[in-house]
Amino acid sequence: MTAASTRDADVTAYTRVCRVEDIEVEGGVAALVAGEAVAIFRTYGGNVHAMSNVDPFSRASVMSRGIVGTRQVDGCEVVFVASPMHKQAFCLRTGQCLDDAAVRIPVHDVRVVDGDVLVGPRSD
Repeated sequence: MTAASTRDADVTAYTRVCRVEDIEVEGGVAALVAGEAVAIFRTYGGNVHAMSNVDPFSRASVMSRGIVGTRQVDGCEVVFVASPMHKQAFCLRTGQCLDDAAVRIPVHDVRVVDGDVLVGPRSD
């Protein structure tokens, strides 16, 4: 997501997790949001994404430590995170596993407001 001002978004349902500069470019951080472990990533292009921190294959809470990259899928560039456990790739925007169409990680709405990263409810 790109930066938004507080006038543009009702952020009452969102949890502030950190400053955007606290997330390394092409890296991730973990946070507890409404009792759920969430992984938050910042891409080279400056976008911020959030998804469940739980790897659906290993059931370990490790996705925030995954490798962020891009892959061509059907002629489109997809930004993904690869699980540090078994290296399956998941689209950061949708949570869809790029290696197994039957698997998907829940994604969360995320906004950057005045430099703060705010994570909201699941987008699914």
